[in-house]
Amino acid sequence: MRVPLTSRDFLDRAELVYGDRIGVVDEPAQPAPSLGDVSYREVARRGRALQAGLDGLGIGEGERVAIVSHNSARLLELLLSVPSSGRVAVPINFRLSPEEVEYIVGHSGARVLLVDPELEAALKGVQAEHRFGTGEEYEQLLRFDTEPRPWSEPDEDVTATINYTSGTTARPKGVQMTHRNIWVNAVTFGMHMQISDRDVYMHTLPMFHCNGWGLPYAMAGVGARQVVIRKIDGAEILRRVEQHGVTVMAGAPAVWNAVLEAAADWDGEIPGRDRVRIIVAGAPPPSRTIARVEAELGWEFNQIYGLTETAPLLTINRPRAEHDDLDADERAKRLSRAGAPSLGTRMDVSDTGEVLARSNTVLAGYWENPDASAEALDGGWFHTGDGGSIDDDGYVTISDRKKDVIITGGENVSSIEVEDVVFSHPAVAEAAVIGIPDEKWGEMVTAIVVLAEGEQATEADIIAHCRARLAGYKSPKRVEFRDQLARTATGKIQKFKLREDFWAGSERQVN
Repeated sequence: MRVPLTSRDFLDRAELVYGDRIGVVDEPAQPAPSLGDVSYREVARRGRALQAGLDGLGIGEGERVAIVSHNSARLLELLLSVPSSGRVAVPINFRLSPEEVEYIVGHSGARVLLVDPELEAALKGVQAEHRFGTGEEYEQLLRFDTEPRPWSEPDEDVTATINYTSGTTARPKGVQMTHRNIWVNAVTFGMHMQISDRDVYMHTLPMFHCNGWGLPYAMAGVGARQVVIRKIDGAEILRRVEQHGVTVMAGAPAVWNAVLEAAADWDGEIPGRDRVRIIVAGAPPPSRTIARVEAELGWEFNQIYGLTETAPLLTINRPRAEHDDLDADERAKRLSRAGAPSLGTRMDVSDTGEVLARSNTVLAGYWENPDASAEALDGGWFHTGDGGSIDDDGYVTISDRKKDVIITGGENVSSIEVEDVVFSHPAVAEAAVIGIPDEKWGEMVTAIVVLAEGEQATEADIIAHCRARLAGYKSPKRVEFRDQLARTATGKIQKFKLREDFWAGSERQVN
């Protein structure tokens, strides 16, 4: 017997087995009315009402529904219910500029666009055939009096979501995640992290990021409670860990740096000590941060490595029984590796030092971009664009980023995209954008600039120019002026030389 593995399985099981349990605790402080505490039965009922509403709009199977939103219960139910009807969800980074959002909506061909009320004014120029706010307008879209049309022919190999990621070109690429990708990622993730119905998961990770790393599906499948937090604040995370009995969280190193800062001023015992497990990815954190999480918070540190293109789980590094007797620094050093391959994943390193992967979590392809798809999947392996090594234990270490991407606060930034904007300043003759180490954000977007002869510009001028044209996290936080840039004999800028001064003494060129 072969039954299609689809994203619908997770919410179906949550409704059947844990229907009366509070499944989602919505963010109380938001522009849209909070849904409050929502049972898994109600999440499923609302999901069917949404599907019926999309039926009424004539949105068919395979058509795209785009969502731009901060974390919310409504975004969570969209991720669970839109693909379950055979349609395709397109979660969009709410930090992007209106021009970037408009490109993604157009490129994906989304006929429906749902926009968080906080973003309505900024995105008022971005349109689709059907446009709704995710507050009262969204509620009016739901049709509770009508049963939705069932998915005519469930297929695990069709696209469930399209997740746009910054790459080595100025335009983002749409990563096609199939139902099989999502299913295998969620189940494998849940197994490795030993998730159960006794867990309480808080969404410290943006849900638009690779569908919240697939954890919304994994948590629903085992009936774990999911707590929504809209905006990241270290002290607020600690308060909600205490309030809701949180046991699992995920996020970039910058999130845990914020918590460590807040913990220094926390009155009393740190909540969740010896109970909370955190999952970290987005950039390999320094071993000092890992040791501090264990010592100062008493939380278990787990690291994964993956990309939007891999759903994202490729490797996982968890504390092992064999390491219990090691001192804190040595344990932290072991945990600073990207990790060993997850179940069903094969990792390798090419002759050029690029990390390669084979897994059921690897993307089907890039939306409307066959050339990029063929390049990424050349030879039957996914080419990560990251440089690294694999030790005798099978653990992967990421040492360099071969593709021109900076990861700051867990967000991917195409340095080429930023360079294009820096170059558009009339005073700039040459520019290179690199990531430099930063304790809070992991990497800081930094522009190295050569001014045109006779022109003048300050660091503030360049930053303001970029912030007017780019999402805030993409804009340079630092600008350095040089007389010339290091180049090869053929004229190509040697970014590794530009990085040398900033990364001196580091074993790797990522942070």
